[in-house]
Amino acid sequence: MREPNLIVDKSMAFAVRIVNLYKYLKDKHSKYVLSKQVLRSGTSIGANVKEATRAQSKADFKTKYITEDQAESLLPDCVELIKILIAITKTVSNS
Repeated sequence: MREPNLIVDKSMAFAVRIVNLYKYLKDKHSKYVLSKQVLRSGTSIGANVKEATRAQSKADFKTKYITEDQAESLLPDCVELIKILIAITKTVSNS
């Protein structure tokens, strides 16, 4: 039996919910393009988490496609996007 892992458990539960949303959109609303995009983007976190949990060393995370400096230069943009999405989510939730 594996030890509990919050990110693995949460990402798996999220992926299951996304698959159910995909089925709903496809079956009830015939939204094939939208539903496929939701499925791809919503389940990708699980694949990324799985890959990260199987990594054995820091070197396993490096693909050599971009340099560390290039990756670090993207980080502020990613953080900013996350903050914007959180703000939008909070605004919608409070409406």
